[in-house]
Amino acid sequence: MAIKIIDAQLLQKAFLAGAYNLDNNKEYINELNVFPVPDGDTGSNMSLTIMAAAKEVGALSNPSIEELAKTMSSASLRGARGNSGVILSQLLRGFCKEIKDKKNINAKILGYGFVRAVETAYKAVMKPKEGTILTVAKAVAEKALELSTEKLSLEDLLAQVLEYGNEVLAKTPDMLPVLKEAGVVDSGGQGLMEFLQGAYNGLTGKVIVEETIKTSTNISKSNVDSENIDTSHIKYGYCTEFIIMLEKEYNDKLEEEFKSYLTSIGDSLVVVSDDEIVKVHVHTNHPGLAFEKGLTFGQLTSMKIDNMREEHREKVIMEQDRQKAANAEQIKNPDTIKTEPQKEFGFVAVSVGDGLDSIFQELGVDYVIQGGQTMNPSTEDVLSAIDKINAQNVFVLPNNKNIILAANQAADIEEDKNVVVVPSKTIPQGVSAMIGFSAESSVEDNKNRMIESMEMVKSGQITYAVRDTSIDGMEIKTGDYMGIDDNGIKSVGTDISEVMINLIDKMKDEDSELLSIYYGSDVSKEEAEQMVEVIEEKYPDFEIELHEGSQPIYYYIISLE
Repeated sequence: MAIKIIDAQLLQKAFLAGAYNLDNNKEYINELNVFPVPDGDTGSNMSLTIMAAAKEVGALSNPSIEELAKTMSSASLRGARGNSGVILSQLLRGFCKEIKDKKNINAKILGYGFVRAVETAYKAVMKPKEGTILTVAKAVAEKALELSTEKLSLEDLLAQVLEYGNEVLAKTPDMLPVLKEAGVVDSGGQGLMEFLQGAYNGLTGKVIVEETIKTSTNISKSNVDSENIDTSHIKYGYCTEFIIMLEKEYNDKLEEEFKSYLTSIGDSLVVVSDDEIVKVHVHTNHPGLAFEKGLTFGQLTSMKIDNMREEHREKVIMEQDRQKAANAEQIKNPDTIKTEPQKEFGFVAVSVGDGLDSIFQELGVDYVIQGGQTMNPSTEDVLSAIDKINAQNVFVLPNNKNIILAANQAADIEEDKNVVVVPSKTIPQGVSAMIGFSAESSVEDNKNRMIESMEMVKSGQITYAVRDTSIDGMEIKTGDYMGIDDNGIKSVGTDISEVMINLIDKMKDEDSELLSIYYGSDVSKEEAEQMVEVIEEKYPDFEIELHEGSQPIYYYIISLE
């Protein structure tokens, strides 16, 4: 039966189905990230954002649209992580503003809701860039509004909207050269389409979400038994993916037979095809059988097998490690901070690594949020840190470009304190900003002083590539060392000392005098001292300061001023 209106029950189902579809496809979205760095990734951030909202939306019993709108908006805003997660939360916020006082949603309201979602998201981004999630969202909104005047069922309307959204997504490489060079579409745009596709499936009954609501919203990670990690619930142990380059006949009948065979040896089946290729995803205990069946239609490429039982164990262990880190953070950042007498200025900084944490605390930071490139803290994390500081004015140092929007969102939500976000994009910028602070100056003067201080610093990092790619004419292989400055990847190679020297060559200018080096958890003090010797030989006039940062992922973080 054609769907003419969406009531609260249907909206809840659609939202949850969209959230779960985005979560299920987060690794695929992560793989679309242009830069091959081991960071938090778009898919992970969007998934964490939407699942924070799904947990609360799924817990509602027979809600009204007003209750749903309030919960969807508030929970996604507080759970937002990374730029992509914040933009997604703003899209939801705008949509919820439009529908919150409605009893039902028809085509016209849906169209206006999509438009308001885009308007809200664009306002949240300082410098919107086309070819991103915003472009895809705008296209979806424009198409929805256009079709809302026609006599279409919501099912038909949304099907056309999805088709158009995917067409625009496919064109994003033509809008951003960096996407074209890497041969990928925009990852944030893909994430948005995964959410919308899931919501459409939930709305039309193509997926059933009731049981998922019951099971997914009541899971507590703290209940994990660390002594005996059980994987018996995983029926099929290998996540198997491959692409068939079609060489033989492949029609609808053969596709159904192919799907039937794969279903007989596994589950979680996804088969997508066009005239030239077939993309396959299946969970099975016999990946070889799936490959052999695929070979009957043509050559295979992009073959990938992941051991899900082993991944489950690793995730449990990782969660336990995070819990330990959280406990350590409480020791490092005791709640008693806010029981102290109120002061005029307080400071929150995002950091990762005991050495870097100590440096910020020595500079006067009251509360250190554990996070950064590998795990972007949420808006809620920032709000919680602000709450723990008994100060009239709280300065927040994100120290990562992917955390600035979440920090700004926290500042907008906070009502009891004046929150000032100093838009530091790197650890060295955050350190410099703290050095630039003066207790004798006003809030506004200090914000300007801190920004001026951090703008005098050039930042760089040495890390490793997690996949093969090509960027700015550089061929990068998995495992290569990469030197990255404020503007992108500048140096690539297999010798870390050479990569470091080449990076410094690209960063330095005639005024460069002081080089600060923070070595990470994978670098010994002896190795760091040897690196200093190499740099001193090349740049005898530099004053070099060496610090233990203990940061993961990045062998070295450097600042030049």
